Amino acid sequence: DSYTWPANGTTYTASGNYTYSLGCDTKTLALTITNSTGSTQTETACDSYTWPVNGTTYTASGNYTYSSGCDTKTLALTITNSTGSTQTETACDRYTWPVNGTTYTASGNYTYSSGCDTKTLALTITNSTSSTQTETA
Repeated sequence: DSYTWPANGTTYTASGNYTYSLGCDTKTLALTITNSTGSTQTETACDSYTWPVNGTTYTASGNYTYSSGCDTKTLALTITNSTGSTQTETACDRYTWPVNGTTYTASGNYTYSSGCDTKTLALTITNSTSSTQTETA
């Protein structure tokens, strides 16, 4: 956007050729001014975020900047810490998990994630049995 020439202390904001003479000494400045650019990227992540612009991994919310030449990029980052919980259930034949409304018919560990929160269902299904007893007396 601008350049201050140490030879004469003048600040220039436009490209061009400038000269400065002091006695018999003449100096020439061939100046190219590049206008700066900037952009802001807003991101939300769980636990950490690696910014592709500079390859840095951030673990805290904040505003981060990266400059290359006359281009400045800003990252407005919100980090949310992950949470998790495990629910243990035992049921006959089937179990409908209220967290996601899914009905399970087999034992196992099931997970459901929403944003940065992960819930785990440790489920034991016992199949019902029926029997008929006939007695004769």
